[in-house]
Amino acid sequence: MGFPSVVMLAIGLGMDAFSVAIGVGASLRTISFGPVFRLSFHFGLFQLLMPVAGWFAGKTVTDFIAGYDHWVAFGLLAYVGGKMIWESFDEEPKVHTSDPTKGMTLLILSIATSIDALAVGLSFAFLKIPILYPCIIIGIVAFLMTMLGVMFGERLGRVAGKKVEIFGGIILIGIGIKILIEHML
Repeated sequence: MGFPSVVMLAIGLGMDAFSVAIGVGASLRTISFGPVFRLSFHFGLFQLLMPVAGWFAGKTVTDFIAGYDHWVAFGLLAYVGGKMIWESFDEEPKVHTSDPTKGMTLLILSIATSIDALAVGLSFAFLKIPILYPCIIIGIVAFLMTMLGVMFGERLGRVAGKKVEIFGGIILIGIGIKILIEHML
C-alpha cells in the first residue's frame, strides 16, 4: 500500500476524530497545551492501536465484532453528545466543569472514534497487508487532525458561546447515527 493511499485512508479515518475534536474544543472554556495534547495523543494512539488489534484478531473475531461494533460506537457517542447537550442548558456557570480530555470521557471518545480503524486492521489482515507502516501514518494524521479540530472548535466556541455545546453534542450524536447508517446499508 503506497503512501498516498495510506494518507487518504488516514484522513478518512481521522474525520470522526476531527469532528469530535471540534465539539470538544467548542466545549472547553479556554484551550491550553495540556488538554489539546491529551486529546490529540489519545485519539492518535487509539487510531494507531485499533488497526493493530484488528489485524491480530483476524477472521475469528470479525464476524463477532461486525455484528455490533456500530451500535457500540453509536451508544458511546450518543451518551457523550447527550451529556454535552444536557450540560449546555445549565444556566449557572460552573467553576469546575467536566473536562472531556480526561478520565472516562476521554476513553469513551477515543474508543468511539477509532472503531472504524479496528475494521481497517481486520481488512489488512485478510489482504495480508503489513500493519506497522499504515498504523503509524494513521496515528500521526489522527493526532494532527484532532489538534486542528480542537483549535477550530475553541474559536467557534468563543464566537457562539454556550450554543456551541449543543452543536458539539449534536455533532457527536450525528457521527454515531452516520456510523449506524453506514453499517446498516
